[in-house]
Amino acid sequence: MSPVLVVSAVSKGAEALSTLIRQVEGQADITLCGSATEARRLVLDYEYDLVVINTPLGTENAEDLCRMIVEETLFPVVLIVNNELFMDIQEQLENCGVLVVAKPIIREVFFQTLGIAKSLRRRLLGMQDEKNKLQKKIEEIKMVDQAKWSLVRNLGMDENQAHRYIEKQAMDQRKSRFEIAYAILRTYK
Repeated sequence: MSPVLVVSAVSKGAEALSTLIRQVEGQADITLCGSATEARRLVLDYEYDLVVINTPLGTENAEDLCRMIVEETLFPVVLIVNNELFMDIQEQLENCGVLVVAKPIIREVFFQTLGIAKSLRRRLLGMQDEKNKLQKKIEEIKMVDQAKWSLVRNLGMDENQAHRYIEKQAMDQRKSRFEIAYAILRTYK
């Protein structure tokens, strides 16, 4: 897993987390960050496979940072909180998909959480790929529909004739329906 963003107001905590992450991930590319403000900028400018946030972050709200990251990116977030706050914060953030770990950190629990985060990242990326494919398909359907209505308006075909015409042209020319629709729209615009 690399790259990783570690957000911690305490440099000693950031170093300890980096050491733990490297025990699991080997030579992970870890970026250390000391504030929520800097973290917001980094997650919008760079790609990370994981964001680990160590609380407290001084006067800044770590829960708001977590929400922003999961809403704006596909990065899994691990939030580390004091044991006394664990249940409340987990309850607040569980629906967002933030993984919460209590301090003091139990190595095995942290390592399991990193494994879950890796799985979550793969799943999110897979879902993003599927979403992109579906959006492309929707655009193709829209383009073909526009081309059909262009044929109806300009050549007097009915919808079924226009549909068959596009299908036949695609087969005859060994092109996609999208390419045929695009050519039709260029011709009649």
